[in-house]
Amino acid sequence: MGALFGPAGNSDSFSRQYKSSLDAPEWIRAMGLDAYEYQCGKGVHIGEATARALGERARTAGIRLSLHAPYFINLANPAPESLEKTIGYVLSACRAAGWMGADRVVIHTGALMKRTRREALDTARHSLAAVAAACDGAGYGHITLCPETMGKINQLGDLDEVLELCQVDERLLPTVDFGHLYARSLGEAEGEEATEAILDRMAAALGAERASRFHSHFSRIQFTPKGGEKMHLTFGQTEFGPDHLPLMRALARRGWSPTVICESAGTQAEDARTMKRAYEQFCAAEKGSAT
Repeated sequence: MGALFGPAGNSDSFSRQYKSSLDAPEWIRAMGLDAYEYQCGKGVHIGEATARALGERARTAGIRLSLHAPYFINLANPAPESLEKTIGYVLSACRAAGWMGADRVVIHTGALMKRTRREALDTARHSLAAVAAACDGAGYGHITLCPETMGKINQLGDLDEVLELCQVDERLLPTVDFGHLYARSLGEAEGEEATEAILDRMAAALGAERASRFHSHFSRIQFTPKGGEKMHLTFGQTEFGPDHLPLMRALARRGWSPTVICESAGTQAEDARTMKRAYEQFCAAEKGSAT
């Protein structure tokens, strides 16, 4: 199986035609895509009946579902009451994911809160272990938690930090957001060499097989010199990167099969289709060179 591609939430073009996300799977399939990340960033508000209906439509359309947990999760907050809330947020996300048949839940790593990166990371490791245990206890052990690389410099969640978090449990997979890595590096994490280095680092930390199944977000992102990520852009806004072609070429060359979710600002399905077409062209070229 090759890489899967799809949007995070609904493109503007979808929302102009439809009022309900229940129509999204069939629309996404018609776009030639095969994945959909349901957004619960502002809280898990979807009901069981709607989630199950969405899941059934996704299965019929052959769309792989993932779910983004609430943005306000902070694994790095050392307060016990914060961990209690975090566990609750993740369990509610997993419950909704279970209803709809989504097999991955993306979670944010959190903020430093005026501590060293090491102190924040140690707290996040402890919190993530507690979250994973709570998920197992609630019957959600089949759902993969995917801590995400973050785009702001003062947030926990550079590539190495997320890969270390994934050492907490062998079932965890990273959500590698290439736009976020580009933004927090102030534009340095872009191009062939940088992309290959990111993938090599993942393989070294997780093993090639596990790394090859990673979850991913991708979009162009505007950044500021002091803060990192400022705002998501579209593929048509080329003043900022990263360019998608180096990643598509690298995935095809390596034969990796991640789920690549596009987070472009309003054109996420269209830009996901652009990525998939480029990836398929590189895969065809790889096959041609091998014969």
